[in-house]
Amino acid sequence: MAADERERSYNWEDPMQGAQAAKTMSGLDYLQSILDGINPLPPICQTLDFDPVAMEDGKAVFAVIPSEFHYNPIGVVHGGLLSTLCDSAMGCAIHTKLAAGVGYTTLELKVNLVRPVTAKTGKLICTGTVIHVGRSVATAEARVEDAQGKLYAHATSTCMIFQ
Repeated sequence: MAADERERSYNWEDPMQGAQAAKTMSGLDYLQSILDGINPLPPICQTLDFDPVAMEDGKAVFAVIPSEFHYNPIGVVHGGLLSTLCDSAMGCAIHTKLAAGVGYTTLELKVNLVRPVTAKTGKLICTGTVIHVGRSVATAEARVEDAQGKLYAHATSTCMIFQ
């Protein structure tokens, strides 16, 4: 390994354990079980090093501390990190409104990145909030802000509901 080369490793649990549990619990109960450590975090959380912080009816909050391993070729955090963070928060906000056995998937995602993020930015909080949940379609919005409330990204999503 070169002197300036970095290394990162991480572990995750079987994602199908949680996926099976999700079928038997309301969305809010399932997401709370993840926060309580009963069911495992989805592997994407370990891959990108972000965490769920809170789940409420119609609301999901995630946090990330941007790091060098999130960088794109020009030395700033890749937009995919904030996009994935928003997608996760919006999807989980919608999931909190769903009954046991009801699933969802993202149909459309629109993300606006309004300022660059680097490893010096510090902790970012992404809050996803439900706008509408119908029988077959749900919509949500998200905001990514720093501890002072400065906006870094905002997003909207449309999800398909599986009855």
